[in-house]
Amino acid sequence: MDSHNNEHPASQARDTALLGVSALLLVGGMVAFYTVAATLNPALKALVLLASIAAALATLYQTAKGRALWGYITGARIELRKVVWPSKQESVQATLMIAVVVLIMALLLWGLDSLLLWGVQFLTGRGV
Repeated sequence: MDSHNNEHPASQARDTALLGVSALLLVGGMVAFYTVAATLNPALKALVLLASIAAALATLYQTAKGRALWGYITGARIELRKVVWPSKQESVQATLMIAVVVLIMALLLWGLDSLLLWGVQFLTGRGV
């Protein structure tokens, strides 16, 4: 038994089987969407695909990894709600500040490049 996994071997085997069933449901729905349901109404085809996805997700949720994944997703949504998004004015001000800093840096680098070019031309006697 894996030292990082405290599950019973029977539970691991059940989870593995459920993961396989979930994958088969998902693949089966896609195969049905593209082949078997070729003569069906497009809305019915989409319904068959969505039903297979729902069945695959429901089966996946029955595993320990599926429940852990769902916990991660719900935790991420909770954290996303805590984000304080900037207002339009703050976004515009930040963008303008960045543009000014980029312009100043571009002018400084252009000046430094021109100075170095002049120095090299002066030392080598070319271009003077």
